[in-house]
Amino acid sequence: MLKDLRSKENYSTKEMAVKLKISKTYYWQLENKRRTLSYQMAIKIADIFNLKPDDIFFEEYKSKN
Repeated sequence: MLKDLRSKENYSTKEMAVKLKISKTYYWQLENKRRTLSYQMAIKIADIFNLKPDDIFFEEYKSKN
């Protein structure tokens, strides 16, 4: 879902990383589920897309539990 949102807005992984003030590698790891997403980071990502964290991440969380 995150990759789809990023692509829809025409943001590169580097642009997302800059907006979030993290490395491009860290962002890639978040997007590809190689790193655990903190709630604070979920809020920052959601803010970029003018969404709530649950709009982006809830279905994925629900499917894990």
